[in-house]
Parts: sequence; structure tokens; C-alpha cells
Amino acid sequence: MVKSELSTSVSRADDLSGVIAAAKGEDGARTVTRVNLAEAVYQQVGLSRKESAALVEQVLDEITDRLIAGEGVRLSSFGSFSVRHKGQRVGRNPKTGVEVPIKERRVLIFKSSNLLKAQINGVHAEPDSE
Repeated sequence: MVKSELSTSVSRADDLSGVIAAAKGEDGARTVTRVNLAEAVYQQVGLSRKESAALVEQVLDEITDRLIAGEGVRLSSFGSFSVRHKGQRVGRNPKTGVEVPIKERRVLIFKSSNLLKAQINGVHAEPDSE
């Protein structure tokens, strides 16, 4: 699917929250899966099921690739993902008090937008340039 088709298809969706709400499924499951998202895109946007699944995979793959490359990913009115480097340090086993070295690593950080925080808390907030 080309980008112009994608933008046209996405513009037909009423809003992202409607897609996510539909993705929860009929059983009201609390975990949103790739299959739920693809089904929601199918129902809300009108792409075929195969195209919807491919779209969800493409979006998730692009986010993953950017994070692996060390780039940040910012989703307007939702939040941002970034990767931070944590150096090697010494930790302690809380039960025994024995010191244990913790290797250096990269960690994924998510920071929600103020709009998402407001929605979670049931407060009306206007979208801004986050």
C-alpha cells in the first residue's frame, strides 16, 4: 500500500481511540493484541483483513526499527518512546544483601502525553503540539 492510500484510509477513521476501543474485543479483554488492532482497523477504516494486518505489522515494525536504531518515536497525542543507555553498576540481592554486578544495557522508556494522561484521568484536555 502506498503512503497516499494509507493517509486516505487513516483519515476515514473517526479517531484513534475508536480504533483502540474496538480492538479490545467483544470479551472486554484488557490486553490489546496485534490481531485485535488489525480487526479494529478492518472495521473502522475499511481495509481488507489482510491489508489491515499488514498495516498493523508495518507500523509496529517501523517503530521497532527506529527504536533499535536508537531513535525516538513520538506519537502525537499519545506519547513518546525512547531508548536510554544504562551503564554497568553494582546491585544487591534484597533478600541476602549479596552484591551482584548488573551489566550495561539499553532500556526502553515510554512517556505518555499530557492529553493521554488527561484522558486516563477522565479530564477533558485540548490536543496541543506534543
